[in-house]
Amino acid sequence: MAECSGIDSNPSSHTMDKSITLPPDEIFRNLENAKRFAIDIGTWELKTFGIIAASDKLYEISVQEEVTARLHFIKFENAYIETCLDFIKDHLVNTETKVIKATGGGAHKFKELIERKLGLKVDKEDEMTCLIKGCNFVLKNIPHEAFVYAKHADSEFRFQTTNPDIFPYLLVNIGSGVSIVKVEAEDKFERIGGSSIGGGTFWGLGALLTKTKRFDELLQLASKGQHTNVDMLVKDIYGGSYGCLGLTGDLIASSFGKSATADKEFSKEDMAKSLLHMISNDIGQLACLYAKLHNLSRVYFGGFFIRGHPVTMHTITYSINFFTKGEVQALFLRHEGYLGAIGAFLKGAEEDNPNQYSWGENYAGSSGLMSVSPDMNPMQRARSGTFDMLEMDRLERQLVNLPLLQDPSSYIPDTVDLTEDALAREYWLYCFEEALDGVVKRAVASQPDMLEAALRAEKFRQKYRHKLQTLRHQPFAYGSLTVRSLLDTREHCLNEFNFPDPYSKIKQRENDVALKYYQKAVKSLEELSWEERQFALVRGVLAGNVFDWGAKAVSDVLESDPEFGFEEAKRQLEDNSGVDIILGVMPFVRELLSRGTEVVLASNSGPALNDVTNGELQILTERIAAMDPVIQAGLRDDRLMLVQSGSSSPCLDLSRLDKVLAMVVRERQTDLVIIEGMGRAIHTNYYAMLSCESLKMAVIKNSWLADRLGGKLFSVVFKYEVPAGKPSQDCETSTPS
Repeated sequence: MAECSGIDSNPSSHTMDKSITLPPDEIFRNLENAKRFAIDIGTWELKTFGIIAASDKLYEISVQEEVTARLHFIKFENAYIETCLDFIKDHLVNTETKVIKATGGGAHKFKELIERKLGLKVDKEDEMTCLIKGCNFVLKNIPHEAFVYAKHADSEFRFQTTNPDIFPYLLVNIGSGVSIVKVEAEDKFERIGGSSIGGGTFWGLGALLTKTKRFDELLQLASKGQHTNVDMLVKDIYGGSYGCLGLTGDLIASSFGKSATADKEFSKEDMAKSLLHMISNDIGQLACLYAKLHNLSRVYFGGFFIRGHPVTMHTITYSINFFTKGEVQALFLRHEGYLGAIGAFLKGAEEDNPNQYSWGENYAGSSGLMSVSPDMNPMQRARSGTFDMLEMDRLERQLVNLPLLQDPSSYIPDTVDLTEDALAREYWLYCFEEALDGVVKRAVASQPDMLEAALRAEKFRQKYRHKLQTLRHQPFAYGSLTVRSLLDTREHCLNEFNFPDPYSKIKQRENDVALKYYQKAVKSLEELSWEERQFALVRGVLAGNVFDWGAKAVSDVLESDPEFGFEEAKRQLEDNSGVDIILGVMPFVRELLSRGTEVVLASNSGPALNDVTNGELQILTERIAAMDPVIQAGLRDDRLMLVQSGSSSPCLDLSRLDKVLAMVVRERQTDLVIIEGMGRAIHTNYYAMLSCESLKMAVIKNSWLADRLGGKLFSVVFKYEVPAGKPSQDCETSTPS
């Protein structure tokens, strides 16, 4: 396993006197053989350090599974840099490590200390180059990376779906000063402007005005202040608005204007708020002017001045809205604090060509975005002496858009955003918590010969329950909260504690039984008339879809009635993993092949619940081909292709599919896409618009969801869609229940 790690910190905090809390050793699992490091050091802060390592397997893996690379990034306060370096040396540096990549304003300042403490050569990288590389990396690999901040909305954060083409964009980096950078391509960027009035100005003038030396404390003061007590407004000069110039009475005419004439003392809070507005408005206007000059609509803000602070995000947002009249949105990044370290790591890892892969955020090992409102939870701002983490896994293949998406820039995979739907959010969080005991039981049962399995399963329970509790209070922690993200978080946590495929034994048992009935099922279908056979084939696919150990209603039935079988599943369907694929999907594929249709069968790259993986499907299809000449001929003539989707989730994001699958779809000029299963066709892609005909089919295996959709448990969704402007051939879109 190859892994990387990083450390980052906030520039200051009101709890600087706290002792540092080092991360537990298990956070750096399998990093003993670290061989590549990167570190980002700000002028006031140790920002992030990164490592890549090679180590032994955590557990026995089958031939279908791959050992993945992992990136770790961790933040520490600059005040604790020596303790941090001691920790790195004791836990992470081996004799093969020779060089550490360093970037940031503090790289020169701490160069001698790092080399002495770690015994490594410090190789400095250009700060802006690293920043842009890191920004490109997170925008390409983390779908819900960017967000709009709305202070008074139900949810503070409104996450944006990243456009497949992230270029061009404007990055406004607010550190000590301000740098405004136009980014046009992966390695093409230009600093087009800037200002000496930035975060350092706010901190410095704020310290002089309020005698407050800590950045977070200064922002805390500003959050409680009234700038109108210090600033001169338009109405203070004209008695109201200045209509002919379009200036409202509440507009600031002169920052600190009242302090020149008023003979009184001003509060620290009011002065801090006035100063914050002055600097934010100046930066906002500069950003707008440059965005208009270069015709750019995407403007991202970063730097320690922003770093998740509600007051700065709100004032910047207000400024941008004012100067552009809503035409440009101020966008912020969830992982803004890690950009420099990610970029430095990528520079050091260029020989491995990291951009040839796609990466994904690992929810099990990432801290998640905290609430940034100090009034909601003041303790959440006390982050000094603690660590925040970002963890990302290499996906071993490039993920791209499905070429058949009608409009990739507007595609949203998830049907319901639980961040905004409070009722749905509470239900699904409760549902996943209720199902936790069953998942733990299944995980232990999947490894009967491992004595420590129960202990690891208990650690999984605690980890995932903690994640659910976090999401109950901070639903925006990892971007938009959806059923898909809850499922993916559970899969990540299972993997963290070495349960890569808890349903493997169940799948094997089901497959063996289903294979015995395959020929009988095919023979029964062949005896039907054409119309009866089509109906039976669809019922067969849907009946197979009932067998879902991840759905609590189904799991309860299967646990209580081990004799529950394929025919019983068909009887359960309203309107009256092995089973799904072998007795459901394969007869359907066989029918298409018999008509001369080419079939591309896409399945998961990695395990998720009891879904079949591509590796398993290859083996099953070979076994079926040995007893079915139609399937055998399809494989031989290349009319049946088995391709991995690039996903290891029960749901499906059509904007992140294996590049090979996308190529096959394009080359074969696919004209019908069938999406099967509740996770892929209901929780995701229910509203997905394709440029070809599509069929979404699933059985509703959740009573609450069935009720929401106007049906009952085990109701059927069968949704056929024809793109606008294309003749429907007397078919119509329908969703019977």
